[in-house]
Amino acid sequence: MSKFDPIRPFYEAEANAAIRQIIDDPMLEAMMNFTFPNDNPSHWKDLMRHTHSLRDFQINFIYPALMMVLEKSSDGLTTGGFEALEPNTAYLFVSNHRDIILDTSLLNACIYEKGLVMTTSAIGDNLIKKPFLHMLSRLNRNFAIRRGLTGRALFESSLMVSEYIRKSLLNENRSVWTAQREGRTKDGNDVTQKGVLKMLTLAEDVDNPFGFFEKIRLVPVSISYEYDPTDILKMPELLAKSRDEKYIKHENEDFVNLLRGLLGTKKRIHIQVNGVIDQEIKAISALEISQSEKLSQLASLIDVKIWGGYKLWPSNYIAHDLLYGSDNFSSYYTKDEKEAFEKRLLGKVDTSNPVLVKSFLSMYAYPVDNSLKAKELDKK
Repeated sequence: MSKFDPIRPFYEAEANAAIRQIIDDPMLEAMMNFTFPNDNPSHWKDLMRHTHSLRDFQINFIYPALMMVLEKSSDGLTTGGFEALEPNTAYLFVSNHRDIILDTSLLNACIYEKGLVMTTSAIGDNLIKKPFLHMLSRLNRNFAIRRGLTGRALFESSLMVSEYIRKSLLNENRSVWTAQREGRTKDGNDVTQKGVLKMLTLAEDVDNPFGFFEKIRLVPVSISYEYDPTDILKMPELLAKSRDEKYIKHENEDFVNLLRGLLGTKKRIHIQVNGVIDQEIKAISALEISQSEKLSQLASLIDVKIWGGYKLWPSNYIAHDLLYGSDNFSSYYTKDEKEAFEKRLLGKVDTSNPVLVKSFLSMYAYPVDNSLKAKELDKK
């Protein structure tokens, strides 16, 4: 028994047995029929039965599934900054978070294509309550973050996650992906939660917890979708927030979001790797300020890197102009692009409700404001 059994992915030796448990699951069959539409199911099932490692499962089944998702629901994926990363090197990737499955899966696809160390990735346990999804996530090298805990249980769970991440990076040379905040950014304002950074330091020396960041290679990542496939699904929560009401998810909400994220329209997608921030971390660590203030400075640094690397699409500029009733960014989009975005807005949002319209537009407009902020801060 390992202390990490409640949260860890499968070990390599467990991979084949796990695959055999789900090989006849209708959800896996649907996924593989989508991935290999011209293939006889007996062929991919035979390949799966002879798969004995997580890497082979990811490369031979998850990767082609992602490529099919991109082909069917996007206008392509572009990347930048990967040339700054080295092979056989573990990185802690901290990214903005828009989509439940795609963010980390697309990053890993790029990492694989570029010959780098693929990640073990954080996923909320609320997203993998269905037995099939739980098995699939462990085969895809996800580790679980327990949600809904408080007090001592929350601390103990956070400490276990911190220890697991530390072990992955420093002992196993395994890269790690985590979002900059708990859960997805619903309103488009990508801000790093200091609590996430504090959690990462829990397993470090109590006299200098910030020292953890000097031992690893932290890489901020920006993920940009031209159209957020789950934009309309985020509206009820944003509406509740605008009324200062507690939002309660319906029973299958996470699963619906997961499917819409995979199959919904995205247009273009860009992933930007924003370099290893080792020198900046050393500078923060040397400051004679409290650990809390160091975490705040690191959170702000990650924000600026993510904002600066965010690829702004016509949808972002259009939304910003519509939100503020201006044409300040009209040179960044065409008449046809604006009409297409307005058609999406009209088709998805009850435009008689100004709060919904503002929330929808803000979701796309925020990255423009944050990009401008990043440029101003870079000048200082």
